[in-house]
Amino acid sequence: MSTLLKKVTLLAFLFILTSCQEKETIPVDLALMNANVIDLESGKVTVKNIYISKGEIKTMEDVGAETTYKADSSIDATEKYLLPGFWDNHIHLRGGDSLIANNKNFLKLFIANGITTVRDAGGDLTASVMEWKKQIANEDLVGPTIFTAGPKIDGPNSTWAGSLVVEKEEDIPVALDSLQALNVDFVKLYDSRFSGDLYVKTIKEIEKRGLTVSGHMPFTVTLNETVDAGMDAIEHLYYIMKGCASNEEEVTEKMKSGEMGFWDAMPSLQEGYTDSTAQAIFQKLKQKEVFVVPTLHIGKTLSYLDEMDHTNDPYLKYIGQGIIKTYEGRIQSAMRASEEARKNRKELDSFFGRLTKSLNTADVGLLAGSDCGAFNSYIYPGISLHKELAAMVAKGISPLDALRTSAYNGARFLDQSDSYGSISQGKVSDLVLLDGNPLEDISETENIHTVIKGNQVFGKKQLKELLESAVMD
Repeated sequence: MSTLLKKVTLLAFLFILTSCQEKETIPVDLALMNANVIDLESGKVTVKNIYISKGEIKTMEDVGAETTYKADSSIDATEKYLLPGFWDNHIHLRGGDSLIANNKNFLKLFIANGITTVRDAGGDLTASVMEWKKQIANEDLVGPTIFTAGPKIDGPNSTWAGSLVVEKEEDIPVALDSLQALNVDFVKLYDSRFSGDLYVKTIKEIEKRGLTVSGHMPFTVTLNETVDAGMDAIEHLYYIMKGCASNEEEVTEKMKSGEMGFWDAMPSLQEGYTDSTAQAIFQKLKQKEVFVVPTLHIGKTLSYLDEMDHTNDPYLKYIGQGIIKTYEGRIQSAMRASEEARKNRKELDSFFGRLTKSLNTADVGLLAGSDCGAFNSYIYPGISLHKELAAMVAKGISPLDALRTSAYNGARFLDQSDSYGSISQGKVSDLVLLDGNPLEDISETENIHTVIKGNQVFGKKQLKELLESAVMD
C-alpha cells in the first residue's frame, strides 16, 4: 500500500472514530426540561435543562443546545419554576418516647411541602433523630435531611426535658464533649435557667472548638456581650429587641437583681427602642455574620390564641392526639392572661414584624424557621414554613429576600453552601418545582408540582399519597 493511501485510510479511520465518540451519550437518571431556574443570589430567572444523576446535579444546559446526556426519565418543566428544596431552619423533634411515632410522621409532612432540609433546634429524641438521619441519607426513609443540635444546653432545672445542665464552669466542657460525641451539627443554647456569666463562657468555649452555635439569650446579659462571645445565630426577636433598646443596660441590671421578669421587660424594651441604637446593632450583626431567626408565624399564632378557632385546621389530622395534648399549656395560658397582657402580646407581635423588615433592610442575614413541634400550638410541620415566608412578605420584605431566608441562607449558616442552597453543577439534587412564580406571588411556594430529594422524585400523585399516609388517629 502506498504511503498516500495509508495516510488517507488512517484519516478516514480517525474521522469515523471521532464521529462515533461524538455520538456517544452519557447516561443520567433524570432530566428536567425547559425549567425556569430561579437564581436566589441574583434573582434572575433563566430557562435551562437540568441533568441529574446519583443525587447530584450533573450539569445545566441552555434549552436547544446539543447535549450528550441521555436520561432514564424526564420531567417537562415548561412554565414551571425551579428552586432549591426549601429549608425550615427552626423545628423541634421532641416530646418524649410516647411521641416518637408522631415526630417520625412529621418527616412526611416536610417532604409533602417541598421542604428537603430541616434544622432541629434541640429536643429529647436524639437517639431516634440520629437513626432517622441515617435512614433518610440511605433513602430507606422518606424525609428531609436533618441537621440537629441534639439536646439543648441550659442551666439547672431547665424548662425542656433532656437538656444538658451547665451549673458551674466545669460543666461546660462536659456538655460540649457529650454533644461532640453525639456528632451533632450545631449547638443550641436555651435561657430558662442559664446564668449570664456561664452562658457567655459557654459560647466562648464553643467558638474555641470551632462549632456553630445558635440560641436564646438570658436577659442578664446584653446582646453585645452575646455577639462578641461568638454567637452565630439568634433564635427569635426578643433578644434583638433588647439590644436595640437604649435602656438595655438598665433592664439587664433589673433582671440581674430580680427586680424585673422576662415578660415584664417587654413593654419597657419596646418603648426603649431607638433607631440609632438599632442601626449600630444591625451593623454589628451584619459584620460578624450573625443570623437572626424571626419566627413571625408562630409569634402571630400564639398572640391570637385567645381569638382564633383552630378546631377545623386541616393539618390537625396529621399530627395525632399526642401532639394536640401538648398544645394545651399555651392555650390555657393565653386564655388566663389579663386583658393588658393580651394587648401587650399583640402589640409586640406587630413590633416584631417591623423589626424584621428593618433587619432585612440593613442586610442582616435572616433564617426562615417555623418553630414547629410538640408544645408549640398549631404550628404544623411543613405548611408553617410557607406561612413564615408569607409573613415576611406581608411585612414588606421582597419575595426574593424571603426565599433567600430558607435554603440559601440556611446553607450559608451551617457552612453547607458547597452542597446546598442554590442550583448549580455538583450540588445535591434537592429541588422543588413550582407551578407558579414565587418571585411574583410568594403563595406560589405552596403550589408544588414536583419535589426531588436526591434520587427520589415525588410528583403530584406521590405528594398526595404521602399526605394521605400521614393521617394519624
